[in-house]
Amino acid sequence: MTVPPKDSNSGLERLSQQALDEVMKKHVTFLKGIRGGARAVLKFKDLSNLDFKGSDLSQADFTGSVLQNAILRKGTFKGVSFFACDLRNANLEDADFTRADFRGAYVAGANLKGADMASADLREGKVMEKGHRGILEDKKMSDDRVGSAAQRTIFSGAKLRETNLSGSRASAADFSDADLSGVVVKDADFRGANMEGANLSDADFTGSNLSKANLASSIMTGTILEAAETGGSNIKEALTDEAMGEKVEDIAATLPEMLDKHATWVKSAGGQGERLDLSGYDLRKIENLSARPLTALKAVGANFLRQDLEGAQIQSALLDRSDFRDANMKDIDLRGTSLKNAMLSRADLSGANLTPLHFKNPDGSEWLQRVNLSGANLRYAVLNGAQLNDAILNGADLSYAIMIDCDLRRADLSGALLDGADMSGSNTADADIDERYRKDD
Repeated sequence: MTVPPKDSNSGLERLSQQALDEVMKKHVTFLKGIRGGARAVLKFKDLSNLDFKGSDLSQADFTGSVLQNAILRKGTFKGVSFFACDLRNANLEDADFTRADFRGAYVAGANLKGADMASADLREGKVMEKGHRGILEDKKMSDDRVGSAAQRTIFSGAKLRETNLSGSRASAADFSDADLSGVVVKDADFRGANMEGANLSDADFTGSNLSKANLASSIMTGTILEAAETGGSNIKEALTDEAMGEKVEDIAATLPEMLDKHATWVKSAGGQGERLDLSGYDLRKIENLSARPLTALKAVGANFLRQDLEGAQIQSALLDRSDFRDANMKDIDLRGTSLKNAMLSRADLSGANLTPLHFKNPDGSEWLQRVNLSGANLRYAVLNGAQLNDAILNGADLSYAIMIDCDLRRADLSGALLDGADMSGSNTADADIDERYRKDD
């Protein structure tokens, strides 16, 4: 049999979909106790982009393998070893990972929505191997996370919404910028875990150990901490119900009245009516907000957490320092809008229009009112097909953002963080960007 060539990126032996299908078929036979079956042992293999087809692979061993962008959704992986695996951006939705071993795994950006990870082991872990002198030393992994200390299990930016993590051991694990909304984490060990910037709304940590956990800038609305140990944890900097901003219902005028005045103000170019100013307000629960006339809206430091703003018209608005984490902003029109230092991590801006508005001076010359995202946090945001030509993104954090097929012509990305960002198919012609990220179409 011909051995598949090693993948140039991982350095590991690459398995084809056909080869994986054969391994899974034999494993199912093994689980049934039928002769001819064989346990799936795929250590240190490149399984990227492969489809596990919802199979039952309980008790399998994938130690040290690369499963980037693999499809494991609705599969059964009870007691499986994903020790030190690279599962970045994999689809693990609705899969069963009870008692699975994720020690030292790299699961950043993966989708685990609805997965069952009860009693899973998410502690630190590292792989050792004998060096050329026969001495045990750290094995170099594909994601380059090596060193004298054990590798932390990383779930940063992962989607764990409504996942079951009860009884899991996740001491020192990294859940920064992850979506853990609605998770059940009863009687779990999260000592020293890093959940900075994570969405923990409606999560249930009953009886769990969160001592010395980092919860800075996390979202903790409706979070249950009954009988939880929180000694030494950083909860003071978390965003709780009390810190969500002023309530719209406390405004003297009703929102429809304010919107009517705003519409008159926009139509009359400021001659009549009154500009809508919702700065500092909690706008999370306003229904049908995307259908309202929001051109030239002023909402500095407002709260749009998880709002549905798909297709909204919010041109020439002032939205600096506002919080749009986890918001649905598909096909939104933000032309000419200022979003300086806004928080947009995990927001979906697929197909968004972030191009400049064109204006003419009295002498006939033209000037551009560019979208300003300088200093904004766009970690793990989805920007597929977004129009960002001429946008100001200097100093923005676009780490691990998905920016496939974006128009970034002439955009200012000076000082922007683009570590792990997927910019395949994007046009960066004439953009101010680090040369290693340049892709001119």
